[in-house]
Amino acid sequence: MSETPQGQAPELVIDGHIAVITLRRPEVANRLEREDLDLMRGYLETVNADSQIRVLRLEGQGRHFCSGFNIGRLGGADVGERFEALANAWEKARPVTIAVLHGGAYGGATDLALACDFRFGAAATEMSVPAARLGLLFYRGGMERYVTRLGLATAKRVLLMADKFNAAEMLACGYLDRLEDNPEALRALAQRWSAELAGMAPLALLGMKKHMNRIARGELDTVELARDIAAADASDDLREGALAWREKRAPRFNGR
Repeated sequence: MSETPQGQAPELVIDGHIAVITLRRPEVANRLEREDLDLMRGYLETVNADSQIRVLRLEGQGRHFCSGFNIGRLGGADVGERFEALANAWEKARPVTIAVLHGGAYGGATDLALACDFRFGAAATEMSVPAARLGLLFYRGGMERYVTRLGLATAKRVLLMADKFNAAEMLACGYLDRLEDNPEALRALAQRWSAELAGMAPLALLGMKKHMNRIARGELDTVELARDIAAADASDDLREGALAWREKRAPRFNGR
């Protein structure tokens, strides 16, 4: 496999409350180059710093979602650390995150999607992690996500057996949250849920995301949780939500 990057670097597009990062190397199944890892972490910093963004989607061009890191460039001293740092940053991203898997997800890309809050797939979606076949010991963060989110038995099928899961199996084991018949329906689903989530009260929505993730990792900060609950209880958004409910209209939240 050539070490020369093909296609274009990932792109970040922001439209109001929704941001989309698109992988743009369809000729090589949207594999990630070393420079892409740093670029995407920079995108995450940009998104996290923009308080108007409430939803972040990860998508890929072409037939596949992503084939993970460029196998031809494996073996660098810090490649695993860089990929793990990116996946961990996705898990801790401030907005609600959605991975849109219209095709194959392989290697580290499966963990990148698993680090998102939600994963939507189409019927052509499949996944596999050939780490053991390549002599690659998967990094800690990825193993933890597989074990804690999908269970030890499924994690062993993925990482030890390098088993290939089709879309129905991905849904059954809890990897996918939604499954659509085709890419067009999948895009419509992703756009609809992005709009739904972006219309929710950000203090409540993003606060619950942050603290549920911390609970899952055993890192809950009870003082910060109490402070965030108090801020949401005293917010204009809570009053707007109650008023909109009484008036039977859509609420207009401003994050305050």
